[in-house]
Amino acid sequence: MFKFALKNILFYRGRSIATFILTFISSVLLILFISMQDGSHNSMLKNSLKIYTGAIEIYHKGYRDIGGNEYLIQDTKSIMEKLAKIDAIEAFSSRYETYGLLSNGEHSAASMVAGVSPNKEMVLSSLHLALKEGKFLDENSGNSIYMGSELAKKLKLHVGDEVAFVGGASDNSFAADIFRVCGIFKTGLFEFDSSVSFLSRSYFDELMYAKNRASYINIKLKNLDDLDRVNSEIVRIINDKNLESLTWKTLMDTMVEAMEVDNIFGYISLSLFLVVIFFVIMIYDFINISSRIKEFGVLRCVGLSKKNIFALLFYEIFILSSLAVVIAAPIATCICYYYSINPIVINGIAEMYRDYGVVSDEIPFSFSIPTILWNLSIIYLLNFLSILYPYFYINSFKPIEATRHV
Repeated sequence: MFKFALKNILFYRGRSIATFILTFISSVLLILFISMQDGSHNSMLKNSLKIYTGAIEIYHKGYRDIGGNEYLIQDTKSIMEKLAKIDAIEAFSSRYETYGLLSNGEHSAASMVAGVSPNKEMVLSSLHLALKEGKFLDENSGNSIYMGSELAKKLKLHVGDEVAFVGGASDNSFAADIFRVCGIFKTGLFEFDSSVSFLSRSYFDELMYAKNRASYINIKLKNLDDLDRVNSEIVRIINDKNLESLTWKTLMDTMVEAMEVDNIFGYISLSLFLVVIFFVIMIYDFINISSRIKEFGVLRCVGLSKKNIFALLFYEIFILSSLAVVIAAPIATCICYYYSINPIVINGIAEMYRDYGVVSDEIPFSFSIPTILWNLSIIYLLNFLSILYPYFYINSFKPIEATRHV
């Protein structure tokens, strides 16, 4: 049957070429569609993690739900010594966050003021890339404050201006100081830009009596795919029932929900795409096979069974599909790989987003060999399913009746 199928393919060259082209285009488009969708999700996640939230964050239990100085991490040094032993961690740092009142003359606003380690923060987040005016913090910034653009606008502040701060220290006493604005950032996230400001921990710890204390410890991984494994290792190595290690899936539950909704619409689009592919291939196969009813009738009369006819159709579609996939796979793979390294930039939108500092204007692709193989297996399956209806149709004719079909 295999040799017979090969002869049929060569005999019906026009139909074979059309089937080959349909399968080839379908394979390439499906791989690129999935790659772009996965790449967009990965980019969305990475850009969100770059701004401020870490891949993993360690908290004292109760801090996220209740808050307050009673739930601060009390010995950050010993914890970070343990984290340094985990190879999969690229960088980590402790942060101290508090809420206070910032005032400039008759203008005032509540703000989350965070003490960060500037050198480590440049690896952990993209806050320094969101700089709009002035400069980012350094280890010797002293009382310099790095402020969100909307917050600075609310307080009528510019680089070099002074702002008064009143808040609660880590020992529940009052803390007050005068800060000087060293830089203004803009991430494009309105709520973040209108309510957050930063100081160097070396200075802020003295003011807030927060040495060796932290609201949480922020962790960046070398590879996000190792998230769950590394998180389990962190829990094991810290071995403290009063601490909890949370991944971005918990920390960014809103983002997770948004990605799930996006996935649903993506699957709907993919389903429609696959349905279109299936019916295009099936309709063409139906036209192709139904025009050969007389041929199949003769074959039945000379002794071929229904199983033989099915095997013949199967081998024909198998050979054409395999040939199309073998050529389509490396082409689509190369395209995915190229655009995973060199993401597509949409001209015009890039210029508009540049003011936002850390918001990506790129459309990256995801390069994953298992995903590509899975996509190709779908095309194979659709092609094989497409011959079922034509097969049952031609078998609805009796052999003698089929030989007289015009």
